[in-house]
This record gives sequence, C-alpha cells and structure tokens, in this order.
Amino acid sequence: MKRLVLLLGLLGGCGAEAPPKPAAASSAALQTAAVEVRDIELTYSAEAVVEAVRQSTVSAQIAGRIVELRFDVGDYVKKGDDIVRIDERAAAQAVAASEAQVRQAQAALRNARAEYERSRQLVAQKFLSPAALDRAEAEYKAAQERVSALLAGAGQAATERGFATVVAPYSGIVSARHVELGEMATPGKPLMTGFDPGTLRVTATLPQAQVAAIQAGAKARIELPSVARWIEAAQLTVIPAADPRTHTTQVRIGLPPEVRGIYPGIYARAYFVTGRKSALLVPRAAVLRRSEVTAVYVVSESIQLRQVRLGTAGDETSVEVLAGLKPGERVALEPVKAGMQN
Repeated sequence: MKRLVLLLGLLGGCGAEAPPKPAAASSAALQTAAVEVRDIELTYSAEAVVEAVRQSTVSAQIAGRIVELRFDVGDYVKKGDDIVRIDERAAAQAVAASEAQVRQAQAALRNARAEYERSRQLVAQKFLSPAALDRAEAEYKAAQERVSALLAGAGQAATERGFATVVAPYSGIVSARHVELGEMATPGKPLMTGFDPGTLRVTATLPQAQVAAIQAGAKARIELPSVARWIEAAQLTVIPAADPRTHTTQVRIGLPPEVRGIYPGIYARAYFVTGRKSALLVPRAAVLRRSEVTAVYVVSESIQLRQVRLGTAGDETSVEVLAGLKPGERVALEPVKAGMQN
C-alpha cells in the first residue's frame, strides 16, 4: 500500500508546472549613448617619448671618500639640499696650510713696510743712498704681491673644501645613483642624476612632408597609454634641422608644469591637429575588442552585437566609425554587461 501511495505521488509531481525562471534584466537598465555626427579635428599621429627639459648629473669636484649619501633613487630633493658628503679632512688641512702661509707672508709684509719707511727717513737725512731706497721699495711691493697671491690660494682652498658637500642645483627627483657609501670620489666622477618633474616635454619624430601642416595647426594632444592619460600640449617647437638619412624632423611638445605622475622615457603618442572634418562618432567605452573582431552592442528593442570598422580620428572619449552604425542608433556603454543580457 505504501509503495502504491509513493508511486501516485511521483506521477502527480510529473504533471506539476516547473517554477518560473527569473526574468532577464531589461535592456533599459543598460547605460547607452547615441551614435552621432560631430565636427572633429583631423590629426596626424606620431610616436614620441617623454623627456626632461632640466636633467643633470652632479659630479665630484674634489677627491675623497664618500662618507654620506642623503638621498636615493626616487627621492624628492629641494634646491640647496645636501645630497652627498665627501671626506673633507684633506681639504681642511689644505685650508689650514694656506692660512698659515698667508700669516707668514703678512708678517714679512709688515717687516718690509717698516724697512721701507726707515729707508725713506735715512735717505731724507742723507744717510742712505737712493739705490738702497729703491731696493727697499721693491721688496715692500714684492711682499704685497706675495700676500695677495697667498690670499687667493687660501680662497681657492676654502672653495675646494666647500666642494666636499654636494648640493642640489634645483628641486627635482633623483633618477639614478652612481656611487655607493665608502667609494672613492675623484674629480669628474658622476654621483647622482636627477630631473625636474615640473619641466617635462615630449619629443616626436615626423616626416618632413607633415611639418608645414603641423606648424599651421600649432596644436597637439599627448596620449600616455601606460598611465591612461591625455594631456593638452602647452607649446610646439619644430627643431630647425632635419636628418638627411631618414628625412625626418623632431618636434618638441611642451607639457604644462602641473603634470605629475610621469617621468622621462615614458612612451607617448602625439596627435597633431592638421584640420577639421565631420565624422560619425561612437564612445570608446562601447567598443568591444575580441581577437581580430571589433564590435559594439546596439540597443533597441533587443540587444544586438554588431561588428564595426573604426577610423583613426576621435579623442579620448570618442572614436570615428567608418562602417557598421548609423546616426541616432544607441550603443551600450557596458559591453560586457550587455553581452550577459544578450
């Protein structure tokens, strides 16, 4: 009897309706944007690199052992900060020796002055010949010149002693340290390299045929792919020289001083304005790239994946569409989410 009741229960369950599936999210919940026609700037793009306008390597000016390194790579240094200190004991001894020689020469000068004054008095009293007075005067002047020479030498020794402490010539960031603590410094040996992050520029190499159009436009934008940033150029400078082998010319693009977070050597792409045109634009956020396929999700009554062909014109938010879309159509700004609802 129990088996019969269980069998009837199973048969009854087969005829019951399955629980309803949750409804799919509405396409209206997707963020969309319209494909539109706008006037945009025609640009010529070129590969470029970030450079430092002010970048220098400080070197040792005296010989001695390095006893202190106060900064390392990546540290920010203010103008006038002590960055390296060299053992100054030898320089201090040279200063002491020079000062002692100056004191000795000054004593000789006083003696020569006194001798000269006595000789003048004796000549006036006819007790000494004029020739003796001339010798005394010559010795006095020679003593004066010796004191002047030794004072200059003492000043030079004091200046060289000051070279034992290397200071930053301007505020900037240390990009390289060439020595270690305890190494021997010699005149001309590089110690540290730094650059001023507030004076950066981008240098691009262009074909000579594009130079005239770029000079006429006098405007450019810089894309930094590694940090996902776009920067308006502060100024353009065309170098008045060309490479005779490649027939190219360099263009320097000044960056605003408030730009931060980039450093010399970063890859960049420069977009030089050469004119204007009307183009069909789609938001860059709506573009979906899978291998060799470039597509967008078109949102209307349904969500449809449509392959498109993009151009090179546009800006950091929009890109030109050459084929696949019409003005007024709406595309999903979240292609991954749209694909899940498709």
